[in-house]
Amino acid sequence: MDWLDQIKWDRDGLVPVIAQEQGSGDILMFAWMNREALARTAELGEAVYWSRSRQKLWHKGEESGHVQQVHGIRLDCDNDVVLLTITQHGHEPGIACHTGRHSCFFQKLEHGRWTTVEPVLKDPATIYKA
Repeated sequence: MDWLDQIKWDRDGLVPVIAQEQGSGDILMFAWMNREALARTAELGEAVYWSRSRQKLWHKGEESGHVQQVHGIRLDCDNDVVLLTITQHGHEPGIACHTGRHSCFFQKLEHGRWTTVEPVLKDPATIYKA
């Protein structure tokens, strides 16, 4: 898989990944992938990330059911950032954030402070196992 060799992996063998919703163009989340995660993502057509906190592969939606169907995989001009074009499944509208929101980018800088600008669509306590 020489296409994986063209990526500039960081010193931990990871590359940053942005997940963008195909229909709306919304940036839903940022995560990390290692070689195996990116290879599995390309093979499955569903997003598989690397969890730095748990030190293991994380198939998006494995616990929540909020799976990301991958339509396209792009690499930036420096070969060090991956962009996934996805459809977020499992809830309508799609929930990508562990806080139960559509996007992880739900805070906006307004007048020198962070303001929450997106509602919780589903209580995270009902999404994830304790």
